[in-house]
Amino acid sequence: MQYRIKLWDAPTRLFHWSLVALFGVMWWSGETGGDALRLHLLAGYGIAGLLLFRLLWGVLGSDTARFARFVRGPGAMLAYLRGKLPEHRIPGHNPLGALMVLALLGLLGFQVGSGLFATDVDSFLWDGPLAKLINSDLSEAITGWHKISFKLLLAAVGLHLSAIVFYRLIKRRNLVVAMLSGWQTYASQPPELRFASWKLAVLCALVAVGVVAGVVNGLG
Repeated sequence: MQYRIKLWDAPTRLFHWSLVALFGVMWWSGETGGDALRLHLLAGYGIAGLLLFRLLWGVLGSDTARFARFVRGPGAMLAYLRGKLPEHRIPGHNPLGALMVLALLGLLGFQVGSGLFATDVDSFLWDGPLAKLINSDLSEAITGWHKISFKLLLAAVGLHLSAIVFYRLIKRRNLVVAMLSGWQTYASQPPELRFASWKLAVLCALVAVGVVAGVVNGLG
């Protein structure tokens, strides 16, 4: 018997695909340079807002979005690898997937944070909004870290995509469709999931936008 359940709420899915789109813009504009760096900055602000929203939603949001529900210790990871923790008992991110989520969020957070203080060393027209708060040598050093961290981020994204392909080909589970539709099918009955209201999601989004705007406009 197959059990088709709602797995991902709309705010989580909107966050995910918005992040994918802005990541692509950030990548392209960063590689292009020149006046495209203006778009690079805007994409960075957007990603910063998304990350803040995800942190809030990871505490206040739906069950499958909450860090406390899917971030597990070594014991759970070992049980999962040994096949003793079936996925229908832990709908959403499995213990290894949780590590990838944390890695991606951490690397994106560093990328955005370092970008705020980075310097456009070619023209100095598109410095990060907080670059003027520190000396130029430190800003240029942070720019170097910003570029290195992006390579690490690309490696993490590649690993993430490889895991998606593995699930599709080996486990016959389409994670992309689930993140698009919000629904997933399991062979056994998963536990009941609680979903937070859209009003709470809007509130979290407004707080995230307000914080980013305050940092960029108030300190920049």
